[in-house]
Amino acid sequence: MEQWRTEGAFMIAGHRGYKAAYPENTLLAFKEAMDRGVDMIEFDLRLSKDGTVMVIHDATVDRTTDGTGPVAELTRDELKRLDAGGWMGPEFAGLRIPTLEELCDLLQAYPEMLLNVEIKPAQNAARTADLAIRLLDRYGYLERCVFTCFDAAVLTYIRDEYGFKTQGFPGELMSGFVPGEDGTYSKMWAVGLEMKLLTPERVREFQDRGILVWSYCPDDEQQVRYSLECGVTGMTCNEPLPALALRTNHGMPVNPVKA
Repeated sequence: MEQWRTEGAFMIAGHRGYKAAYPENTLLAFKEAMDRGVDMIEFDLRLSKDGTVMVIHDATVDRTTDGTGPVAELTRDELKRLDAGGWMGPEFAGLRIPTLEELCDLLQAYPEMLLNVEIKPAQNAARTADLAIRLLDRYGYLERCVFTCFDAAVLTYIRDEYGFKTQGFPGELMSGFVPGEDGTYSKMWAVGLEMKLLTPERVREFQDRGILVWSYCPDDEQQVRYSLECGVTGMTCNEPLPALALRTNHGMPVNPVKA
């Protein structure tokens, strides 16, 4: 199995960009994470009412914008008019929900950046995946991508239809999980383990299946060290600075991840 790492190093991803310090899933959050040296950015995709792939986590805009209502019931233009930054602080007022195309444009300045593309579960999730893949292909980014979903059927679709790298989650956290030798775990290239589920035994369980293990979200030095002690080869962080500092201070490669 191809490894996206070099010996003795670990991959650091920015969760929804630099989520701890900037409004999540905004172009500013992604730029700040990438400028600080993360190896990967993780972002969430949903479709607007008129079929535009938007970068937003929740099914509604209520939590992270000044608007209300389901993403799927708002057009691209309606979504783009919303303030996606002011909820976190007045200094961020005026930030907008990005389209995937806008994020792809930003990524042109970061040719080594890896992408964790999370397709959010929804009725139209497979279509979201198809449109996202088509756009990422147009920009030449697909070799840098791993596709993530909590819906086992969507994860399986991406793996079987396209053959791309996929990241899933423990079966108890996924909808439609299929157990067994040819089930959902067989479709995963990597698995995300949240900190409360992270143990050395759980890591070994997945590694014995040939699945890479990434923790989320180790946001302080103690959690980063624990993740490494458990044997993970990557971590997705809301606050990436402790992981970046530990890696630098211990003389590990600054850019360990290989596409």
